[in-house]
Order: sequence, then C-alpha cells, then structure tokens
Amino acid sequence: MWIADQWKDYEVIDTSKGEKLERWGDYLLVRPDPQVIWNTPCRQSGWKHPNGHYHRSSRGGGEWEFFDLPKQWNIRYRDLTFQLKPFSFKHTGLFPEQAVNWDWFSEKIRSARTTGKPVKVLNLFAYTGGATLAAAAAGAQVTHVDASKGMVGWAKENASVSGLSDAPIRWLVDDCMKFVEREIRRGNHYDGIIMDPPSYGRGPKGEIWKIEDSIHPFIQECAKLLSDEPLFFLVNSYTTGLAPAVLTYLIATELRDRGGHVESQEIGLPVKASGLILPCGASGRWEA
Repeated sequence: MWIADQWKDYEVIDTSKGEKLERWGDYLLVRPDPQVIWNTPCRQSGWKHPNGHYHRSSRGGGEWEFFDLPKQWNIRYRDLTFQLKPFSFKHTGLFPEQAVNWDWFSEKIRSARTTGKPVKVLNLFAYTGGATLAAAAAGAQVTHVDASKGMVGWAKENASVSGLSDAPIRWLVDDCMKFVEREIRRGNHYDGIIMDPPSYGRGPKGEIWKIEDSIHPFIQECAKLLSDEPLFFLVNSYTTGLAPAVLTYLIATELRDRGGHVESQEIGLPVKASGLILPCGASGRWEA
C-alpha cells in the first residue's frame, strides 16, 4: 500500500461505526466512510465535539450539521495551500490520500527538469486541482480539464493562494473524453497523464460516464497522447470493483509497447488512534 503519511495539517484521528474522525487544520470533522465496517470504542474526545458532522441518510445522500465551523478555511501540504469548504455529499474539496501520488510524480518532473527538458502534463477529471498544483510547483506545464465550471474555478482559487497564479496552467471546462479526442486530432502530446475518473458522472452536455464501461477505451485513447519520451501515466480509482490488479492490467495492456514499469497499489491514510492504515481507493502507475 502507498501511504500518504507526510501531512502536517491533516490526519485521520479515529475510525468506527462507518465513520472517520479527521482533523483538517484546526477543525475536526466526522464523515461517513464505506470502508469503515468495524465497530470499535470511540474514545477520542473529538467524536463528541466535532466542528462538523455529515450524517448519512437512510434514503441516500445526507446533510451536514455544523458546530462552530467557518464556511471556508485553508490547509497546507508542503508548499501548496488548499481552500476547504464542506459541500454536498460529504466532500471538503480535497482528497488527502492523493498526496502520496503528488510526491511520486513531482519527483519525476523535477528530475526531468534538471536536464532542461520541458515537461507537459495533462490532468483529467482534475477536480479542485491538487495534482495540477503539485505538477506545476514541480516545474511542469499543466493542462487542467474538468467538466464542472465550479470545480475549475475552485482550482484557480487554490492556485492563487498557493502562489501559482502565474504558473503555466491551462484551465479548461470540458468533457474529458471529447477533449482527448480533439487533442489526438490536433497531434498534441504530453509527458505525463493523470486521471481521477468518477465511478459515475455526466459531462457538461449530459454525456454519461460509467467507469466500468468507459475506463478501458478512455485509457486506450489517452495512451495516444503520450510523447515520444513520456515520464508517467497515473490512473486513480475509488470504485470497489477496480482492484489494483485490474488497474495494472488495463495500463500494461495499453502501454506494453512503451516498456517501462507498471505497478498498482491501494492508497491509504494512517489512523492515529489505532496505528493502522485506512484504505482509500487504488492507484495504477506507469513510469518510464
């Protein structure tokens, strides 16, 4: 398992009864987590006195209950700053476990930049820009694509508070598959590709994305965008049915002619109270 254990402003304090107690900077949140199927004693004081608690509804969805929580606040990871705000379906605008991937590809970008090589990175389903900012801070030119105008706006705000307003980032509101198809026709190429596809979603014009049906053809198309000397290809998944071995097979099948190495693992976050690791999905990595 790849573990995001370098955070100072974030931690999972405890987990029990389908929920996790987290510290986001100065604030404590209790949120549902489908992986937490154990029922252990909730001895941490934060369980009784959180700043926010997302209650899952038996009818689906849920709602927040707030106790002295600001509408927005910031946390940092290394040199990056992220604006957080609780919004629909328990999210805060950041997936902290992805920091383990940010560190991985940032090292590859920095290493390539020491030789003077320009590095172009494509970030698809780019959300609020965590991977975009990490790649830009490492010295890459980044194309950030997401179907949600609101998420792209949020990512721009994160770039601003991280001091990356002038970084070479293209911000695009677009359907990711259609964008990739156009880039293939244009003959554009990238040295690194990052994708964090949802299990299910809709594009700006109602295009349906269902990961089980769409992920393989999407990886096939994205592989055509790799440059002659690519650095990395990263696929993230929060879908239970896509085990790490499945990600390895999908990536290796399409990049076998590139050589290099493919490895996939669960990604996770350390839990302070137990010393164990909370699984948070899986990532598949190809590197030259």
